[in-house]
Amino acid sequence: MSMICVCPSRMTVKSQGKINALFEFRLWFALILRWMTTAADVARGVSRLLMQEGFSPILEFSLANGRRLDVAALGVDGTVVGVEIKVALSDLKCDLKWPDYLEFCERFYFAIPPDFPDEFVPSGTGLIVADRYGGAIVRPAREAVLHTSRRKAVTLRFAKVAADRLALALDLATERRQLTSGAAE
Repeated sequence: MSMICVCPSRMTVKSQGKINALFEFRLWFALILRWMTTAADVARGVSRLLMQEGFSPILEFSLANGRRLDVAALGVDGTVVGVEIKVALSDLKCDLKWPDYLEFCERFYFAIPPDFPDEFVPSGTGLIVADRYGGAIVRPAREAVLHTSRRKAVTLRFAKVAADRLALALDLATERRQLTSGAAE
């Protein structure tokens, strides 16, 4: 008789006895998918956290320099927040572009899942730990000052992107309702 021991915290599979290699691979792959926190999960938790903090977030926000923030948010007072999500250590270690975001936001954070080793996150940045249900600011971001013209440009770009996305969502919803009501007739 075969026995499988699974350790979700380390996502390892230990087998005793004879086990089909394909079955073991499938089990291993299923475990990875089950316990792996994706960037989308972290983005959802970051967005929820930012809304609780009084910010209005949008995902995948392109900046004037061609870079794209994973999450950008505007505060009630116009504060611009940028968040770069990292779920793989190799991605964080190889990322040399994040300093390009700093000139476009007053607060900059890295966001990581709960099981990510935070000692590799650059110390001069803010840190958010998040999963799909929410998040927490573990290390506050340093406050930077944006030039008035830069803040205006970022705010106008943010408003345009948010309005375009809302218009598209409403258009798609209307189209779906028309297709659904047409099929019912």
